[in-house]
Amino acid sequence: MSSSHLDLSLDLGQRIVAVKPITVPAPGRSVDLQVKVTAPLSGRNLPVIVFSHGNAWSLDGYEPLVDRWAAAGFVVVQPTHLDSRRNGIGWDDPRFATIWRVRIADLHAVLDGLGDILLQAGGLETRVDRERIAVVGHSWGAQTAGAILGARVLDADGVPGEDFSHPAVPAGALIAATGTGDTLTPFAAEHLPFMRPEYSTMTTPALVVAGGRDRSQLSTRGPEWFTDAYHLGPSPKSLLSIAEGEHTLGGLAGEAVAETTDEDPARVTLVADAVSAYLHDALKIDGAAWSALNDAAAAAGDGTWSIVGK
Repeated sequence: MSSSHLDLSLDLGQRIVAVKPITVPAPGRSVDLQVKVTAPLSGRNLPVIVFSHGNAWSLDGYEPLVDRWAAAGFVVVQPTHLDSRRNGIGWDDPRFATIWRVRIADLHAVLDGLGDILLQAGGLETRVDRERIAVVGHSWGAQTAGAILGARVLDADGVPGEDFSHPAVPAGALIAATGTGDTLTPFAAEHLPFMRPEYSTMTTPALVVAGGRDRSQLSTRGPEWFTDAYHLGPSPKSLLSIAEGEHTLGGLAGEAVAETTDEDPARVTLVADAVSAYLHDALKIDGAAWSALNDAAAAAGDGTWSIVGK
């Protein structure tokens, strides 16, 4: 798999800047909610990505994705969720059972407080298009982002829980999103009972990214588990499948990090640029890069990666 041949019409030579930490009001949270903002130094009417990290990470992770998105013209806001390893909240901590809800509340706090966040990030509020906001997440962060897009969580009786969708978000992307909860392992069922997403309510347009070698220890199913968000979510949805991709899809969280089992910078670039291209199209900015990516996928024909839509 290689993405070096793709011309997605992204201006990746422009300079970017990051501001951190910015504290966001989040009443009742046991630890301050802090975010990092990464943005291009120039440009106006910039779209926004609010990014939810995977388990144990923080606002300091995922630079290979975030920096590339900022270079492509996005303002990226990254909160640190309670499950970050820097907070030391383990499986047995009484707070862990509700962290999934706090994660969703974190994204709502960021979306609701976006104006002040952008102001504190060097006056970005005058350069952003507040009508073009997307949420993106990886792994646990993908389930968190999915809730903002309309997915719900089933209770023990299979009844869908509350609607956490946010009206300010017209599109998103879910990277390595967990599938339905009917095949959870005993460990996951005990410690992660919230991992029972109901995707039939996720009506917001979204790109789902899945790796063909992503085998979770939390489910008895194989890599297809990570495609449920696409297959069970109502249209419009798109699915980017990367045949050799494992859970970190080449090292999304950073170069040479411990969790990466399939290190491949080109794979990370493909994921980053696919999300950028999809969101440029879904947010009605410019569809050229997404069309080019679809054409490249069709022309490749070697099964290393593919895109389908509905």
